[in-house]
Amino acid sequence: MNIGKSVVIKGELNGSEDLTIEGHVEGKIELRDHILTIGPNGRIKAQVFAKAVVVLGEVHGNVTATERIDIRDGGSVDGDMISPRVAIADGAHFRGSVDMQRKAAQPAAQKDKAATQAQPAAPPPQGQPAQPQAAAR
Repeated sequence: MNIGKSVVIKGELNGSEDLTIEGHVEGKIELRDHILTIGPNGRIKAQVFAKAVVVLGEVHGNVTATERIDIRDGGSVDGDMISPRVAIADGAHFRGSVDMQRKAAQPAAQKDKAATQAQPAAPPPQGQPAQPQAAAR
């Protein structure tokens, strides 16, 4: 879906499909399972939540993406970014902080189980030093 250059939206924007914005949006944008593209003419003053965000225009506000944020040449973000992957192209503008969160760690119970299953290598038999094996030629 596209939001054209002449469209102005104020408020909350939610969707369940990929979206390209060429117009102006103020408020909040939520596309948690989809890709948001801010086109070269797009002007956003909002909190943004999406699976992936591609910025070619301007964003004023915090951007959170579960997969990646990509600020392309000519794109601008003035706000904090949270995403496991962030790319800022040469010629892009960014002012704020970046939090590149890792994927969730294993739950503690799984870590404990994995630790008990790991066994150290058996030591060499007593009284006999370990012998290096000749390299095959």
